[in-house]
Amino acid sequence: MLTDSLADMLTRIRNGQRAKLSYVTAPLSRLSADVLEVLKTEGYIREYSTTEIRKNISEIKIELKYNHGIPVIKKIDRVSKPGRRVYSSIANLATYYNGLGISILSTSRGIMSDYDARLANIGGEVLCTVF
Repeated sequence: MLTDSLADMLTRIRNGQRAKLSYVTAPLSRLSADVLEVLKTEGYIREYSTTEIRKNISEIKIELKYNHGIPVIKKIDRVSKPGRRVYSSIANLATYYNGLGISILSTSRGIMSDYDARLANIGGEVLCTVF
């Protein structure tokens, strides 16, 4: 049993890109699927799909994205952890790599990127940062 499925998925993405894999798989969770939707919208991954491997057990297949053999995701880090939650108002939300990277937030309106959160003028829990 995993205690932090999002951190596990981010580590699988990191390791898959280091090994130059075309795709990786991770256990399915609603939070992970929502974060992957933001990564797909922002152009950091190609696609993701869910498959049921056994009854009530599903996994996500994540197609990684490369640009001329170089991974699109240079750095992906978990910010808020189960033992230490990190919350930020929109006024105190720092830009990541001077606006070149994104932060993914869990808000009252769902999981969204920092850009969308600024447009909606809503803060929340900072889940991870991607560059």
